[in-house]
Amino acid sequence: MSRRRWTTFLLLSAALMGLSVGCGTAAEPANSSAYNAESNEGAAGSETDKDNETEAAGGTGETVETVESKEAEDVKETEREDMQDTQKDGIAEAIKQETAEVELETDDSQDAGETEGEPTAEISELIPTKYSSRRFKQCGTIEHITYPSYDYFGDGSALEKPANVYLPYGYDETKQYNVLYLMHGIGGDENEWGMVGNTSQIKMIMDNLIFNGDIEPFIVVTPNGRSGADFANKSSDYNSFYEFGKELRNDLIPYIESHYATYGKAGEADYDMKADREHRAMAGLSMGGMQTINIGMCECLDIIGWFGAFSAAPTSYPAADVVKKIDEQFPDEEIKYFYNICGTNDTIAYQSSSTAAKKLPQLSDRFQDGENYMWQELKGGHDFHIWYLGFYNFAQIVFE
Repeated sequence: MSRRRWTTFLLLSAALMGLSVGCGTAAEPANSSAYNAESNEGAAGSETDKDNETEAAGGTGETVETVESKEAEDVKETEREDMQDTQKDGIAEAIKQETAEVELETDDSQDAGETEGEPTAEISELIPTKYSSRRFKQCGTIEHITYPSYDYFGDGSALEKPANVYLPYGYDETKQYNVLYLMHGIGGDENEWGMVGNTSQIKMIMDNLIFNGDIEPFIVVTPNGRSGADFANKSSDYNSFYEFGKELRNDLIPYIESHYATYGKAGEADYDMKADREHRAMAGLSMGGMQTINIGMCECLDIIGWFGAFSAAPTSYPAADVVKKIDEQFPDEEIKYFYNICGTNDTIAYQSSSTAAKKLPQLSDRFQDGENYMWQELKGGHDFHIWYLGFYNFAQIVFE
């Protein structure tokens, strides 16, 4: 992890969590110019000065400069330890909020039985019951897969990574489908979005949006965002999240497009992944929102066109950096859409998410509010009330 990203994470975590971080600077080095001036008076005087310094240092044989240097290092080490403790506290609080159980609030004015088969979905602040209820007919399916990858955060050794794949009702191998790669947060894994069975909220939203004709069917993939050998350990070094771009480009997308009926044909000889970027999307919650911005947009804009960030984590690039990176690396690639959502009571991510995305239309004409960009904020915290709503809204926008 870069020093800048490390520092940004620590400072933002401290600020957002209301914790104090020591801001004192290390001790100034000894005034060597004065010492050198005196040394020109003669060797005897120099030796006397050294004796005086040694005496001032407590007779240990160390000079004052050496003692002060050690004290400065002690101060730095204490500050490092304090910052690491702050970081751990911030991560622990983020995981606590992220994994807390919530009961989904829905809009009961649209009952599943009253308007069945009619496209009535719209961008909203509550998911209608019609779109959050389980269907028992004309339902999609969820497959659990593994795909070959590598330990990008470690020694590069080969490994198998898990993922879940939602296939829409009527999935047909002779057709072509768009694909959304949906990322989890720092406290989760490939199952955090709940894509493990028929009661999956993502599955229910997709089933109902498709059944009612609100969207064209597309595939949803939830992978494990830790690109390291220790990916199954939720307490593993979070820096492995920042290596996911290599896995996404080299391993995951090629596997999905060689095993499912998609527009893209990554993995085939002479295929250029840029050719079908408008048929790929990336979105995620918290740390997954960071990955969507830092990796999806700033590293993979040449192969992905649609983006959704739900409560993007504190290490997300600020808006000015996002603009600079995409302008330098991808000056010609169109941003099909960038949707953002965050709760105003989110003490973990509101500030960072705002910093990363809220001012983008003011900084670059590549983001046009109401055309290919949306910032949505509403009362809420760092939890699935916001994230399921974000998915519901983004699912209506993506690939349109």
